[in-house]
Amino acid sequence: MNTRAAPRPDSQRIGDLQKAQQQDEFCRGLRALLMHPLMAAGHEDFPAVRRQSERLRDWFARETGWPLHVEREGARLFKRPANLSDDTRGIPAYDKRRYVLLCLACAVLERADPQITLQLLGERVIQWASEPTLASRGFEFTLRTSTERRDLVAVCKTLLEQGVLQRVAGEEESFIHDGNGTQHDALYDVQRRMLAGMLAAVRGPSTWRAEDAPIQFEDRLRSLVVEHQVESEQGHRDALRHHLARRLLDDPVIYTASLDPDAQAYFVNQRGAMASRLCEATALTAEQRAEGLALTDESGQLTDVSMPAEGTEAHATLLVAEYLAQRLRHDSRSAATTDKAIAAFLRGAVEQYGRYWRKSAREPGAEQELADIALDRLYKLQLVHRQEGWIHPLPAIARFSLGETQVRPPASRHGLADTLFDE
Repeated sequence: MNTRAAPRPDSQRIGDLQKAQQQDEFCRGLRALLMHPLMAAGHEDFPAVRRQSERLRDWFARETGWPLHVEREGARLFKRPANLSDDTRGIPAYDKRRYVLLCLACAVLERADPQITLQLLGERVIQWASEPTLASRGFEFTLRTSTERRDLVAVCKTLLEQGVLQRVAGEEESFIHDGNGTQHDALYDVQRRMLAGMLAAVRGPSTWRAEDAPIQFEDRLRSLVVEHQVESEQGHRDALRHHLARRLLDDPVIYTASLDPDAQAYFVNQRGAMASRLCEATALTAEQRAEGLALTDESGQLTDVSMPAEGTEAHATLLVAEYLAQRLRHDSRSAATTDKAIAAFLRGAVEQYGRYWRKSAREPGAEQELADIALDRLYKLQLVHRQEGWIHPLPAIARFSLGETQVRPPASRHGLADTLFDE
């Protein structure tokens, strides 16, 4: 009779350890891609992404429908947003002008030699900026002023962060104050693979013929990211699942009432199972209530706007959040207020909390700027809604409460309630 030897305890422990290490590496790579969809080979988490590339590719395709390409030069997760009307996204300190310059710079680099200088990049951007269509819309770029050179440097820094450019020599800051651009310059290598991944659209805007191109801005956005959907019941369910998973991974919270009827029905029935799958892979924590669902990150790494956080503005934001949460608890029908009322509240808070704030924030009139910053943060976190000059607190704002103020080490976190919607 054949007998089968029992596995040795040491071998089993080693196998369990290897499995745990694989899962940890997968989670680390997944989280890194969510924060850095365009990842250069030099990124600290790229080795993990490359080793786990097949598993990551399958997971993103199944759960979100986002394609993932991993090559030796870097990785690109084509992370297309579920909500095209969300105006809280974007590169910090970028306005429309800088986005135009970024597009022009990419167009220049596509046709450039393997190396380019900052000055030459600027000169070629000037040539593209004189294109009649841009000129007819009032766009002008000359590099004659320090403001224009600062905009170009901001674009270069973005391309450096994305791995499209690699600095070989020189630096950018002195270029801003160099009137003719000949005394201070920088030299870059152009990484064409990374440049090709800059656009996450399904269809490039240049593929539209002028007579066929959508006219309205919203229609143009949709035309760039519209994806093929299988004409079947399963295809419809897959599209709903992908849409909701994208929002859960991208947005601070999903409110059930904000969804259309089809998505709402699917969400109510499947949110538990969906949250479980997403949390298992990402190490996020699901917080579910009748009003909605959020996937939270206790480490604060998977967020562009942290709360609670350090600093005067962060403290003021937490004060405003508690103020609005109390109004919501007291009477949800009359919880709305105005930004002037928020500013007045912060002016009144100076006496109690001002000693923790920087000096300029305690000056008369500074409360309006503080209120604007606080409301902007809360809006980005989907904790308030703005409408016709009114500020409406949303249910998830009740998860924040302010305890007794204490001076703590910078790494500590306080004032965070245990649940999404405090009852």
